[in-house]
Amino acid sequence: MHLLIEHLPLLGWLKGYQRETFVSDLMAGIIVAIMLIPQAMAYALLAGLPPEYGLYASILPLFIYSLFGSSRTLAVGPVAIASLMVSSSISSIAAQGSESYLNAAINLSLLVGVILLILRSLRLGAIVNFISHSVLSGFTSAAAIVIAVSQIKYLLGLDLPRASHVDKSLSDIFTHITESNTATLLLAVTAFFLLWYSKNRLCCQLQRAGMPEWLVQPICKAGPMFAVLFGSVAVWFFNLGQQYHVDTVGMIPQGLPTIQGIHIDLDLWQQLFVPALLIALIGFLESVSVGTALASKRKERIDPNKELVALGLANLGSAFSGTYPVAGGFGRSMVNHSAGAQTTIASLISATLVAITVAFFTPLFYYLPKAALGAIIIMAVLPLVDLKAFKNCWRFNKADALTLAATFILVLFAGVELGILAGITLSIVLLIYRSSQPHIAVVGRVKDTEHFRNINRHDVITEQSTLALRVDESLYFANTRFVEEFILKQCADKPEIRQVILICTAVNFIDASALETLEQLIHNLRDVGVTLHLSEVKGPVMDQLNSTPFVEQMGNGKIFFTTDEAMQELAGV
Repeated sequence: MHLLIEHLPLLGWLKGYQRETFVSDLMAGIIVAIMLIPQAMAYALLAGLPPEYGLYASILPLFIYSLFGSSRTLAVGPVAIASLMVSSSISSIAAQGSESYLNAAINLSLLVGVILLILRSLRLGAIVNFISHSVLSGFTSAAAIVIAVSQIKYLLGLDLPRASHVDKSLSDIFTHITESNTATLLLAVTAFFLLWYSKNRLCCQLQRAGMPEWLVQPICKAGPMFAVLFGSVAVWFFNLGQQYHVDTVGMIPQGLPTIQGIHIDLDLWQQLFVPALLIALIGFLESVSVGTALASKRKERIDPNKELVALGLANLGSAFSGTYPVAGGFGRSMVNHSAGAQTTIASLISATLVAITVAFFTPLFYYLPKAALGAIIIMAVLPLVDLKAFKNCWRFNKADALTLAATFILVLFAGVELGILAGITLSIVLLIYRSSQPHIAVVGRVKDTEHFRNINRHDVITEQSTLALRVDESLYFANTRFVEEFILKQCADKPEIRQVILICTAVNFIDASALETLEQLIHNLRDVGVTLHLSEVKGPVMDQLNSTPFVEQMGNGKIFFTTDEAMQELAGV
């Protein structure tokens, strides 16, 4: 039983599950479903797919995550960023609306699921650490702008082809803006107002009116549903589709998705591998970040390894449902948490309600205007644009700010995939550059203590014939030449130096290239009458050194336990 609970966390949460807990989960599940149904259809359109595929992606994947996920409140399903990445990666392979496009989306789901499960089996979940915060912030802000711009044509009722870059989209919009559909624009403005009003004003007014809290919360979170209902009723009542050519969703097939086989094309997989890897990494990182933040509010923890499995299986479920990749959504997860979700039973309830909607009520969406879905998407992604991030990064670390700006600009004007790949590459290059020029502090004794500090920052005592310095970085191929040159220059500038103490408190490992450089440094210093010593070497590093002839090659050089011991013994030598 313990093994079963280990793999299915929901079974552990069901122990002691009470009626009050179920009521909380039920309320949260209903609220999230009200929000999810219109969002899912909108995100499917963003991904270049018919709206029903967003609903399909909100059923089986949610059931699977509910069983295997370690987060009680993470709401998995279609998300804006992944939908944009699906569209940008597949549009160059197949035409939107074609069978090939749908097949590519399904294979993308399968690949994302397989990649996540492979990462778990190889214990490579830490690979997301290579995506720095500045890269992620720049990518998210730019992607949100790209998404918002892509929806403007629906708000204006313009029939424009999908543009590859945001500047082309804006150019097309301004070129054809005089062709805008007034009725469509009025529907969009009304949808924006309903979404804004529900989010900012409605709650306070209902609470002041004395309405019970259990009823206030669902109504306040139902802004997307209000926009959908109003738009649909207006189009139907005033016959806006026929008389004013308002573009609507049209007929959505009724009935649950069937589990189906997948047509696998290895050539297609080669084309989709990089996009699938990026979607998997971004989706996993976003999901774990949101899940961790929500769990910490309850003094709980999530297991990233279990999240890899749960998200991997959820994406496989999405593929076999015949739809596109899913991930944990920030907005819906926050709503799920604030609505009182206690376990993933809330997600099961949401998935059940979506399934009921797909099975019986899809004809109600026939008159749904695409302008309302566009407004829903824009309102959902605008909070992702973080204008303060660059300013804060610039104040703290200009290199990170430049990485953020480069990622932002490249995503906007060069494409989503190229932008984030360039951002990741730039952050890794900056990491290597920083570590290739580590901070090196020449230190001296702080008065009559055993402490040694930087001579440029503190009033310290130094020995004329002894140079003590601390390298604040591990030693490896990229930085040992810099360390060697620094020490040789110090000795050249101060001919009285006879002893050099290399303090290794920050050295966590030494690679083969660094070891060879240290050996050469010993000989170079010996030629000018200087002896190299080490102090405060960590155990694992000492084990490395002992496994080589390095200690014997030090000659008169010694390895001291503390810097104080080294300075006392070498004073006057």
